[in-house]
Order: sequence, then structure tokens, then C-alpha cells
Amino acid sequence: MNPVMLYSLLVLAIVFEVLGTSAMQAAQHFTRLVPTLAMVVCYAVAFYFLSSTLRYIPVGIAYAIWSGLGIVLISLVGFLVFGQTLDLAAVIGLALIIAGVMVLNLFSKSTFH
Repeated sequence: MNPVMLYSLLVLAIVFEVLGTSAMQAAQHFTRLVPTLAMVVCYAVAFYFLSSTLRYIPVGIAYAIWSGLGIVLISLVGFLVFGQTLDLAAVIGLALIIAGVMVLNLFSKSTFH
């Protein structure tokens, strides 16, 4: 599989994970049916796309990218959509996560089987 297609699948996994986590917030402890169902579907799709990448990317690398970028994106969604605050320490921590993902992708020889 070519790298563009592979990373497209990983990006789709990340997007659906972020959508699922956003739906979890909206589900309000599973008391709202539509957001709860959306969460389940989004997580299923996210794990499907993540598992599709594992044939070519080692699980540790794929999961680091998936979870790292998911953390950053859901933090932005929390800030922009749900009105949650990010203090300076949170912003610095998120920047370090982005830096870590970049180091993995730009300098590691472990990113592909």
C-alpha cells in the first residue's frame, strides 16, 4: 500500500475517534440515544481504519500517531465547541505531543514494516 493511502486511513481513524469522543461528551453519560449511537459507530469505524494500517505500520507507531493527534484534536474540539479551557501548561504539553508525532514521522525508520 502506498504511503498516501496508508496515512489517509490513519487520518480517517483519527477523525472518527475525535468524532466518537465528541459524541461521548454530547451523550451525557449515555442518557441521550443519538449521541450514544454516534459514539459507538464512530469508535467502530475508527478502530477499523486503525486496524487497517497495522499491516504496514508497527502497532506502537500507529497508536502513538493515532492517540497523539487524537488528544490534540479533541483538546481543540473541547476548547472550541464545549468551551473548555486550556492553560499554558496544557498548550505546552499539546505542543510536545505534536513534536513527538513529527519526530516519529520525520526521523524514525520504524514507521513502516
